[in-house]
Amino acid sequence: MRGKIAACIGTVPSQYVTISPARQRLSVVKNGDVGASYPVSTSRFGIGNREGSFMTPPGVHRIAEKIGDGARPGTVFRDRLDTGEVWDGRARADNLILTRILRLEGLEDGINRGPGIGSFERYIYIHGTDKEESIGTPISHGCVCMRNADVIALYNTVEVGTIVVID
Repeated sequence: MRGKIAACIGTVPSQYVTISPARQRLSVVKNGDVGASYPVSTSRFGIGNREGSFMTPPGVHRIAEKIGDGARPGTVFRDRLDTGEVWDGRARADNLILTRILRLEGLEDGINRGPGIGSFERYIYIHGTDKEESIGTPISHGCVCMRNADVIALYNTVEVGTIVVID
């Protein structure tokens, strides 16, 4: 993992995030040691990079935006905007984007950056979900879904620019 990051950005930061679709796990690595680790849900369509594929993109990313500072747990977001609605605890047919959003930007040309494959342009996020009971199983349409309490903890740990590797 460290080699992949160094090859992409020229150095290895003291803190970065790894996401394992095979294990449905997100880990925060600090000074070479795994700190916090959370179950997640990646795409039910698998790993891939094409726009419209609804797949979770592989490779080295960075957190480009943090959205939801101070929002109540369960806040519903649409188009990255707080709707003023707070989730009532019941799962819905549509996959809600809740609580916090960490928007990802791909850093690897031809893998997750470029026409038709850019993670930023595909609106790939790490976010809270109304499908908390399914966390640990691939259920998303490309994003990385987390339990709402977990996404708040992660949000408070990372900064814009933090490296995220999906591998």
